[in-house]
Amino acid sequence: MANLKVNFCGVEFLNPVVLASCFWSITNEDWQNAVQNGAGGITTKSIWLDQRDGHPDPIMVGTEHYFINAVGGRDGGMEAARRELPAFLNNQKVPLIASVLAKSVEDFALTAQKVAELNPDLVEINLSCPNIEDEFGKPLACSVVKVSEVVKLVKQVVDKPVVIKMSPNVENPVAIALAAEEAGADALCCFNTFGPGLIMDIETRSPILSNKVGGVSGPAIKPLVLKMVNDIYQAVKIPIIGTGGVMNGRDAIEMMMCGASLVGVASVVHYDGYAGFSKVVNEMNEWLDSQGIKDVSEIIGTLKR
Repeated sequence: MANLKVNFCGVEFLNPVVLASCFWSITNEDWQNAVQNGAGGITTKSIWLDQRDGHPDPIMVGTEHYFINAVGGRDGGMEAARRELPAFLNNQKVPLIASVLAKSVEDFALTAQKVAELNPDLVEINLSCPNIEDEFGKPLACSVVKVSEVVKLVKQVVDKPVVIKMSPNVENPVAIALAAEEAGADALCCFNTFGPGLIMDIETRSPILSNKVGGVSGPAIKPLVLKMVNDIYQAVKIPIIGTGGVMNGRDAIEMMMCGASLVGVASVVHYDGYAGFSKVVNEMNEWLDSQGIKDVSEIIGTLKR
């Protein structure tokens, strides 16, 4: 069998398939379920400084083609993080990426500092949530200047590798990626959900989600993500977590060939449960063996130009 281990920012992942920050990544129990089913790493649901209720139900809908959600940053805040992260880290088998969300540049730095004190392996700065625009204005990920400010402040107070989670809903993702790299980001997570989009019930002529709109993920977005990941890979020197539309092992292989060192998966849990991780990993291994490839790192960025 091929070697699936990946060194990412000096941290060794058992395989490149990582649970992305999502509704199924809130508690230690969620993380353990993913690990037991083959996840090579974990990203927490984005952590706020204080508890946040998010949007009322219904907050998510999935079809065979796409998944849409409007969780709205629902989170237990640092109080919950101080309970859940140590419970996982004390029995850690795979790396933990702690994701952070905030409403201002200063709050990102403060929250990231407090989360880093809990000793995750990496800290992800989520600048891209599409479900809180009405409350705080456009995501910080839309601004080269704001992205630079956040990265610089966070790097001053966090001694862990810092991953910047980007939004695909910007005019020039490559420019944002370059700004993050220049400001000192250690890695990028590409991307959060697209949109926001809307799904409705034609009988009642009403939106299904309580928030009316939500971020779009799932199978439909994979071609868009692959193209954008490859564009960014060709422009930056820091590693990438490619996230969006990965449902099986071949999808994950495609993501890595386009430049991702790690592959974030989330919507697959809706379709296949946590067992989806073992499916993706096993199918990756089968393909690599069939091609005589001994190390998964050999395929990173090998898309022909």
